[in-house]
Amino acid sequence: MPKPSNRDKILTEGLKVVHQRGFGGASVRDIIQAAGVPQGSFTNHFQSKEAFGLEIIDLYFDHARQTLDATLRNDGYSPLRRLRDYIDANQTRLHDDGMENGCLFGNFLGEAVDHSEAIRLRLLEIFAEVTASLEYCLNAAIAAGELPAHIDSAGVAGYIVGGLHGAMLMAKVERSGVPVERFEQILFGMILARPDILLPALSLDLAPATAAA
Repeated sequence: MPKPSNRDKILTEGLKVVHQRGFGGASVRDIIQAAGVPQGSFTNHFQSKEAFGLEIIDLYFDHARQTLDATLRNDGYSPLRRLRDYIDANQTRLHDDGMENGCLFGNFLGEAVDHSEAIRLRLLEIFAEVTASLEYCLNAAIAAGELPAHIDSAGVAGYIVGGLHGAMLMAKVERSGVPVERFEQILFGMILARPDILLPALSLDLAPATAAA
């Protein structure tokens, strides 16, 4: 097996550093030291810290996309089970990555989008892809008779994205998985359990805006 290149080391270890300290709190020196590579390696491989940030976002999303494929887009299971599995997978990842670190996307939303238009637009693209996968799963639930045909699957998908990421942010603040558990209980025990009463209220345009072409 080939040894990882300096570039791969910077991305892999730099992702961990940024996840722990935040994008603003992680200096290039911190990243280089964690990767164990020469000082000039960073500028040899990345035009700027922003360019590095975009790459670690994509690296993090590679794993998230695998989760989307294994849960929301996995037609081998019933749709609402896939939705529950997706939320549970996010909960597990919070624990595995360190509850105090939160979700990398949420961290970037909180500190980088006001300073980097490129990062903001990339996050919009990612959330649009996640929302599309949720909408796919909800439409499958409608087709399977698990949800009524009249619900606004796009609006509900947008609500789930916002609600889940808000819960994950609170999980970081509280150092506890309870906010995500609470979100899941309310989603399945109230909102999806009583769709004729509660889901019409979500028929507003709740889906996140997509990036401009």
